[in-house]
This record gives sequence, structure tokens and C-alpha cells, in this order.
Amino acid sequence: MSKLVPPHGGKGLTLCLLHGSELVAEKERAEGLKKIEITPGERGDLIMMGIGGFSPLTRFMNKADWQSVCEKFMLSDGTFWPVPVMMTATKEDADAISVGNDIALVCNGELMATMKVDEKFEMTEDMKRKECELVYKGEGEDSADDKFWDVAPEDHPGVIRVLNRKPYCLAGEVKVLSEGEFPTKFKDIYLRPAETRAIFEEKGWSTVAALQLRNPMHRSHEYLCKIAVEVCDGVIIHSLIGALKPGDIPADVRVKCIDTLVKGYFVDDNVVQGGYPLDMRYAGPREALLHATFRQNYGVSRMIIGRDHAGVGDFYGMFEAQEIFDRIPYASYEDACKVPGKALLCQPLKIDWTFYCHKCDGMASMRTCPHGKDDRVILSGTKLRKMLSEGGDIPDHFGRDEVLAILREYYEGLTEKVEIKMQKAASGEAMK
Repeated sequence: MSKLVPPHGGKGLTLCLLHGSELVAEKERAEGLKKIEITPGERGDLIMMGIGGFSPLTRFMNKADWQSVCEKFMLSDGTFWPVPVMMTATKEDADAISVGNDIALVCNGELMATMKVDEKFEMTEDMKRKECELVYKGEGEDSADDKFWDVAPEDHPGVIRVLNRKPYCLAGEVKVLSEGEFPTKFKDIYLRPAETRAIFEEKGWSTVAALQLRNPMHRSHEYLCKIAVEVCDGVIIHSLIGALKPGDIPADVRVKCIDTLVKGYFVDDNVVQGGYPLDMRYAGPREALLHATFRQNYGVSRMIIGRDHAGVGDFYGMFEAQEIFDRIPYASYEDACKVPGKALLCQPLKIDWTFYCHKCDGMASMRTCPHGKDDRVILSGTKLRKMLSEGGDIPDHFGRDEVLAILREYYEGLTEKVEIKMQKAASGEAMK
């Protein structure tokens, strides 16, 4: 019997990806169905449902689920879920589809899935604004009541994504026919939940921590991982290999950096590197909950949550992503165990703001270092990207030399550069 945390939802891994003769037959059937173009973000959600990463989800959400997730952090059946997973359609497509129809889902010319539509509803502008306020609005300066709607439609990629949704939503069970380019383009790190669970069990792990990465791994990330290794059986460095916002560093460069760091500075037996196929939502605290939810399906019991997890700009408080874990339904592990399958079991590993301190002569945190900010090298992915994009000098102890060499080579090869905006947390302004 496995010692790993069970998949979320109490149904095991719910896999929607077809194989073999069943896949061939469904692809043939799909050729005769009405085809609906989906977005890259919807494609990522679809693939996660295919491989069991979004267990227990096997469908795009209906209106009742959308409302319950936004308002209560749970599906309409009471199962914890922190962010909506929606499939959208134009009015023209929605008018041509009736409840009960089967449709084919296509992304950039590739057949991705079929879906039996059991509900369609209009996603009104008021509903979009409601989702933005409940899911994407935080407690940071940019989320103030008198500022959020002036700033977010231009500067928050998650809000922009919601506001740009097509006007109708289609709900229904899916049969996934493709994992896109991920199994080939990222063959060395693309891991499905069943595969990570097998790796962890082979290693004899029962408690596993995950580090979420969308930036190149700097010294603070390294330190967080090593803390996790000390208190858990092992850690998975789990990189997002879907789409990011302009100016972020692409997945293949980040993976190369992680490879170099892991080989040079970690005990190999205690670390696994993996990638997953989602796009970033930049939903801050809500996305931190999503990261913990689907990591539970991968066999992870502790989600590393540091400063401004999954944040963007100054929309979120520095540790809001930690605090939200104390406010969700069945927040304590003991209470979660009383409702098997319904509650989130993957718990946060909350770590304070970390940095290199010259006086401490090593990595430290606000909990361990008594010195002032003038003695500290403030580490953040945003700050690193800004310095590299502007060709500036990187302070000592910000990153490992081998990793910085890879990043400098990448930036030197860019023909177009995107301006990197610095939020207060990343710049260190908020540090006392």
C-alpha cells in the first residue's frame, strides 16, 4: 500500500487521456464533429485533466461549479477547488451547439479532445468582473478598491485573460486525445502524476515537498529546496513548461539552469526534477492553492510557499499566499482528514523571506537573521530578469556562476527585449 498522500478528490487519479484503439477510434469520430478552437490556457487545463493532474476533474466546469469555486473554494459537490477551469466559445459557435452535442476541441490546428456538452451559458461582463475580484484581487497596493480596476485590466495578466474570454462557456466531460508537444519537447522532465508517484515510491519516500518554478533557479530557490529536503524525504523541483507572460524566461532555458544547479549542488537521491504543462494564471494566493491541489495528485504532501507565490506586480501581500491556507474550508490537516477526498491534504511549507546575508556569511531568512537590509542580497526572479535584460552586473551570491552564464548567453541572443517592471517585494523596498 502506498505511503504517499492520496490523489485529491477521493477517486484516485482520474485519467481522461485515451490510448491505443480507443484513441484511434475517437480521433476518427472527431473528424465528423463540429470543431471549436480553444485557447492555449484551456489546452493546458485539458492536458492536466488528461493525465490526472487535475483529479478529480474530468470536465470543464458548469455555471454552478464556477460560482461555487469563486465564492466558496469548492465545486458544487463540496470538493475543494480554488480556481475556475472554464472552456469558452464565441456566440456564433455557441448558437450552433445544443446541449447533448459532441464537439471536437482544437488548438492551433491540433485536435486535442472531444467533449459532450451538457451545459452552455453566457459569461457576462459582470461575471467576469466578479471572478476577477474574488479570484485575482489580493491585498496588495495595486488591489486597493480605488485602484484595482484602473490598473488590473492593463497590468494583471490573469485579469486580462478573464476579461478577454469569449462570451459563452461550454461545460461537459472530455476525452483527451493529445498531450501536445510536451512529451517530446520536454521528454527528460515532463512527468505525469502516475510517473512521479512511481518514482517517489521507488525511492521509498512518503513525505514529498514541491518547489514551484516559473523563473530560473537562484540562491533563494536553492535554499528553499534544501530546507525542504531536511524536513521531508525528498523534493521535486516542479517547473511550469506552459506559457508565461512576455519577458519571462522560456522553459528550455530554465530547465537547463535547474539541471546545472541540481548536478552541482544537490544530493541526487533526494531531488527529482519535473515539468507540468499549465500556463501561469498569476492568481497569487488562489494559484498557490491550485499548485498545492494538483501537486497532491503528483504525490506531494508539502507545497513550498515563500514570498509572493505566483504573484504579479503589487497585487498581493508578500505572505498572502501563505495566509490563505489558514482560511480555506477544512484548513487544518486534522479537519481535512475528517472529510476524505473533499478537502485539500497537501499542506503548505511556509518559509519566510530568504536572502544572502554578508554578516551571517550565508543564506538566511527574516526569522534567522538579525541584521539590516543593507547587509542582505535581496533575491527574486523578477529582479534577476531585470538585471540580466538591462545588461547590469549581478551582485555576488545572487546566483550560482554556472547558472548565470547560461542566462547571460540567453539574454545576449535576444533581438527584442521586454521591459521588466519591479514590484516592491522583488526590489526589497518592503523589507525592514
